[in-house]
Amino acid sequence: MSSFKIYFFSALLAAAFSASAADFNSDVNVAWGNGRGKILNNGQLLTLILDKASGSGFQSKAEYLFGKIDMQIKLVPGNSAGTVTTFYLKSEGSAWDEIDFEFLGNMSGDPYTLHTNVYTQGKGDKEQQFHLWFDPTANFHTYSILWNPQRIIWTVDNTPIREFKNSEPLGVLFPKSKPMRMYASLWNADDWATRGGLVKTDWSKAPFVASYREIKCDGCIHANGRSSCSSTRPTSNWYTQQMDSTSQTRLRWVQKNYMIYNYCTDSKRFPQGIPRECATSA
Repeated sequence: MSSFKIYFFSALLAAAFSASAADFNSDVNVAWGNGRGKILNNGQLLTLILDKASGSGFQSKAEYLFGKIDMQIKLVPGNSAGTVTTFYLKSEGSAWDEIDFEFLGNMSGDPYTLHTNVYTQGKGDKEQQFHLWFDPTANFHTYSILWNPQRIIWTVDNTPIREFKNSEPLGVLFPKSKPMRMYASLWNADDWATRGGLVKTDWSKAPFVASYREIKCDGCIHANGRSSCSSTRPTSNWYTQQMDSTSQTRLRWVQKNYMIYNYCTDSKRFPQGIPRECATSA
């Protein structure tokens, strides 16, 4: 095989899935906010602003049917009560699928609440919440969503905090057929975000700013009704990745020390018995 043919074949294989890093200009559109979302530093940094008039948000240009999305985020510092900073995947339509990272602000000196959830066909109710083991406003930290046909894994700085397994044999819905776009936003939710809405946003502290950088989208692009991975399986390990023993140990450490809510143990919420997937999903 000629060197040109080898190069051409390699290029085709690489094009079968997306693996882009750190360029917001090529990867996302600022979707709303009337100028409050800004791409800076030649595409290396994106800032979202929230003031009393509006928040802001952006979304990926591509849709993905499975993938691994990494994002470095520095959250709103100081008194962030009432604000919500997000990074999530979501499909279109009224019966949507969704995988969430939501950061619920708090008063100065109190920790952020990291809220996770997964929706399938418009139904969620699978919340787990955490505090973090560092100050997420002092520096950038990496938050990742790994979504493959077997599981969803949420990680923080490469430490897994949650795994949601595909439990379809138990009759549990799992998002696997609807392509999702990546979204991120900063918005006011002081009717519920901080202490159930008891603490309101202090607009004297506005504008609130959240910063994003080092976006990496490694996934099966879905376009024109077809996934780029339908004929060529991705070579990246995220597509078949499982939790090894080291990851499981780190997951248990996080959930023992930093989990503050788990729907799987909320017997008052589920008096008829906890959801079926709780036997297999941490």
